[in-house]
Amino acid sequence: MAKITRIWAREILDSRGIPTVEVACQIDTGHFGVSSVPGGTSTGIHEALELRDQDETRYRGLGVLRAVENVNNVFAPAIVGMDPAQQEEIDRKLISIDGTENKSKYGANAILAVSEVITKVAAISQGITLYSWINNLAQRKQIKVKMQIPTPLIVVIEGGLHGAGNLDFQEFHLIPASSKKFSESLMMGVEIFLIIGDNLKRRGAIHSFGQEGGYAPNLFTNADAFEVIVDSIKQTHYDLGRDIFLGLDVAASVIFKNRGYVIKDKSGPLDDNALLEFYKSLNDQYHLELIEDAFAEDEWGSWKKLYSLLSDQLLIVGDDLLATNPKRIERAIMEKACNTILVKPNQIGTVSETLGVIKQSRDAGWKVIVSHRSGETNDWFIADFAVGVGADFVKFGAPARGERVAKYNRLSAIEMELLQ
Repeated sequence: MAKITRIWAREILDSRGIPTVEVACQIDTGHFGVSSVPGGTSTGIHEALELRDQDETRYRGLGVLRAVENVNNVFAPAIVGMDPAQQEEIDRKLISIDGTENKSKYGANAILAVSEVITKVAAISQGITLYSWINNLAQRKQIKVKMQIPTPLIVVIEGGLHGAGNLDFQEFHLIPASSKKFSESLMMGVEIFLIIGDNLKRRGAIHSFGQEGGYAPNLFTNADAFEVIVDSIKQTHYDLGRDIFLGLDVAASVIFKNRGYVIKDKSGPLDDNALLEFYKSLNDQYHLELIEDAFAEDEWGSWKKLYSLLSDQLLIVGDDLLATNPKRIERAIMEKACNTILVKPNQIGTVSETLGVIKQSRDAGWKVIVSHRSGETNDWFIADFAVGVGADFVKFGAPARGERVAKYNRLSAIEMELLQ
């Protein structure tokens, strides 16, 4: 039985240049692991709370020195000496010490960083890969899954809070057919992504890049983004609807203003019925694989309408609606509001709770997408996590920028290991 001998934390920067928490853990064998947690830009009001310093004299109030101190002075003394293989027991202790429902006392960013590094050193102490250890933890939770490489949702164009004020919808995805190997899926996504960049230049749609590495072009409407993507696919030997599919993350809470939804494609605000008809027309034209956060996070009636109309045609994904929160998921199951969950560990705060959410979703027959955040680090934990829990899909962003590519490359390595 291994024992935790030391835990310590520091403040580092995420991919946006915003501080986040990194935690290291050493065990009595001398081995150690390091984990860092991401932060979100488009955050739901039902997420666990990132603790920020609110000290305007440094990092515009966004520093995380208080969270770092909480790791060093509160959590570390409480779990030193424990066996890292006891993930659930350690996570329960972290939750109990904080004592708040949304982890606001000591910070979900502090708690998750500790929880994840415990998972890493436990895998080291067992002498197995991280994804294999996570699968062991999933089996303990009675999640009936087998390890697999998930299908990537590849972000190619960004708008909303992730873009540059250019488009209303937050993410436009390429989704390779699930029958394809991961290496083939990634190659396909990269090839089309690069062609999209060339086509945006040719159209004079001067572009920057979004927070997740996707293009943030100047286009007149959201539908124009789909047209650019479709035209780009036509320049390859891949077939839309057979080899590759399209997906959309609306992040509708951002465009929900004065009880209406405001988008460039329409001259005035839309109520939920009008927006639903717009989605239906997009699906009729482009045969979407999924739509995420199609309505604002507390507009349950609108979600139920969407489910009733389109759940037999595409995946209806809850992110802000669910916030990786078991109470929200329970309601969504009962009310038939969606059929797929976007899982973000930092929305709930510990590895054990995230596994519990996945079991809850699987038991309801939902699909599972394991997701990054807009403010990422080079930590590839969620790649191993997605494989270990047998996720259907992963969302890591564009096949560009180091913090995104680190996760794609990790899946490539795992694919080679699993094929041996």
